[in-house]
Amino acid sequence: MRRREEPLLTEILPAEERAVEAVVARYQRVAPAVTRFARSLSGNAELRVRLGSRTSASPGEIVMDPGVFQAAYTRRAPVTPSEVALAAALHETVHLVATDFDELRPLPSEWFPDTDEPLSETPVALLVAVDRAGGPAAEAMFLAVEDARQEIQNLHVYPGARSVLGDLYRASIPAAMGRARPMGQFALACFLTVGGYQDVDTAQAASDPGVTMALEEARELIDAAREAPGPWETATIALALLAIARAHGLLKEASPTESHTRQADREEAEREQIDDAVDAVRMLSPILRDAESYDASRHSAEQMAAAAGRKGDTDEAGDPATDQILRVSEAPDVYLPTGQSGKLIVCRIPDRFDRFAEPGRLASAEAARRWEVAQRHVSGELHPLFVANQRRGLRSGYDAGDLSPYAALFLGGGLYQRMFERRALPIRRAYAVSLLVDGSASMLQPRPLPTGTKAPWAMPAATLGALTLARLCDELQVEFEVALFNRAFAARPEDSERSFVTRLNATRGALRRSQGGAADRLTRTVNHYVVKSFEQRWEEAEPALAGLFWTAAKPAEAATAARKDPEQSPPVSMFEKAANVDELNLSHAAERLAARRSQVRMLVVLADGMTRGSIETLTASVDAVEDSGTTVLGIGIGDATVEAAYSRSRVVAQPEALTRAMIDGVRSALRRSIAITGGDTWWGNEGRLYDLPARAEGASASPAKDPLATPPR
Repeated sequence: MRRREEPLLTEILPAEERAVEAVVARYQRVAPAVTRFARSLSGNAELRVRLGSRTSASPGEIVMDPGVFQAAYTRRAPVTPSEVALAAALHETVHLVATDFDELRPLPSEWFPDTDEPLSETPVALLVAVDRAGGPAAEAMFLAVEDARQEIQNLHVYPGARSVLGDLYRASIPAAMGRARPMGQFALACFLTVGGYQDVDTAQAASDPGVTMALEEARELIDAAREAPGPWETATIALALLAIARAHGLLKEASPTESHTRQADREEAEREQIDDAVDAVRMLSPILRDAESYDASRHSAEQMAAAAGRKGDTDEAGDPATDQILRVSEAPDVYLPTGQSGKLIVCRIPDRFDRFAEPGRLASAEAARRWEVAQRHVSGELHPLFVANQRRGLRSGYDAGDLSPYAALFLGGGLYQRMFERRALPIRRAYAVSLLVDGSASMLQPRPLPTGTKAPWAMPAATLGALTLARLCDELQVEFEVALFNRAFAARPEDSERSFVTRLNATRGALRRSQGGAADRLTRTVNHYVVKSFEQRWEEAEPALAGLFWTAAKPAEAATAARKDPEQSPPVSMFEKAANVDELNLSHAAERLAARRSQVRMLVVLADGMTRGSIETLTASVDAVEDSGTTVLGIGIGDATVEAAYSRSRVVAQPEALTRAMIDGVRSALRRSIAITGGDTWWGNEGRLYDLPARAEGASASPAKDPLATPPR
């Protein structure tokens, strides 16, 4: 019966806290300390430590498999999840940094006491030498003793982590000793005593009589193993321990008439006795599991780098399920004003969309003519106002030699010093605009047109509005950003149609096998694709946005092009029909917008349906963004539910109305910002004297309510 002070972590933690992405997130909180420890241990200040789907160790980088951490949470011990996270990370780091069996030496003669023939002087690797000297059992014994030596020599600087490992190990000892055969008990006792987790007397008390006698004879070797200067010396001790085990009958002696098949079976059984006992207690590190695992961990990075002609990305050919779990785990958390939070995968739109740029430019120009959306001089009368607002640094008005229009009155009144006015009020304002577009497959579905026909106009009109808005902001030198959001399998910036579909199928299958019911949640993530960032030049982002327009306006043709050349085409399959979580994307876009530190900020959100979250949460998120000083305009495409969530909203049912609502809404906000600058200037007064919203280029003739009007509170 288990004592109360030794609970299972699986009983302490709820299911969502034992999920692998939660385990990885817990590791991320201690990652900086682990990295500093790894750099100090290796003596390499540039060493990179990260998580990956395959464990690897190279001079410049170590990669840890998150499955190692998740396995630690099934242990029985009086420890907390946070303690396990740090101890497991430090433990894995020690072994990845300290394990290096690549030094070549000639076979030591003391390893072959019964051989009269001269040994080859050809240097060999350590694991090869150990296998020749004692077979699989010698390899297993060496790896167990070396594991313990590395821990006691390298983790002494973290006694807290050592104590956590000790608790984890000691909680598993009774069951492991009870199941183990004599050789397994001896190997486990050697691991625990070399590592300092038990003394020899305690280990003897829990062992069979034959094992007790063998441990008594092995005392000096155990002490020597703790102080061994390197793995070759550890191997010498491990072989001596194995010889003691044979002398006390813990292993069977080989028969002179034994066949090769029987010999192989016997040696494999000896290895299993050692591995089963030791692995039931220690926290197993892949690099010390066996020779094959060591080779895969130590040399996989170099092999893949050589094959690719470059250095270092060890994620290639990794497990797709782990890759996806890591991507979800490392995604930023977005916190909502209601106290809820969620993961949001943020990345650049796939680069290959710029391959559709040329047909996209032609199609967008034709759509602009058909829907009567101006593409040149979009800013209209705003341009001179912005020129005046931005001139002369942080001063406005009549400064540095500008003659006052009231100069004649000043001369008549003898006020010569007022002929040249100088305003001290700094009113130059910084502007930033963010456009957030629904990128789900429903935006590509056919919708009614005034002609009585149907066509997929929602996404094309939104993309044309984005292109037009980009030109407006570019003309006015206003910072702007364009992003798509959806809920589906997340594409990567380097994806093609083929790589996206291949990765999707492989990930979905792997997650179903390893994560069961959580597979769908991990596969269909909430995604935020940045098409044009604030820092990016418009000329650099324009090809991808034009390519997106062609994909949206001609979905059948884009799909055909992707089928014909899936290696080079963009991932048109990324637009999956799924409910979005608008509030997460809106809050993240607002954070990026607020980081620009602009005095005038505007966020435009286009969607054709309701959030998968809740209308209350979305409303609270919109209100919080508005309270921070950002103007938010929600545009619903054929759906009036935006009116329930956005205090400033517009519902459109035609493509030209959508594009105009986007442009007119932004121009109206910019115009209002100029009117309330507080500077008594001629261009500010000019803006107040005329009904500027009514003069906006391309404004709808229908008397629609101004979506930017201050809503009642």
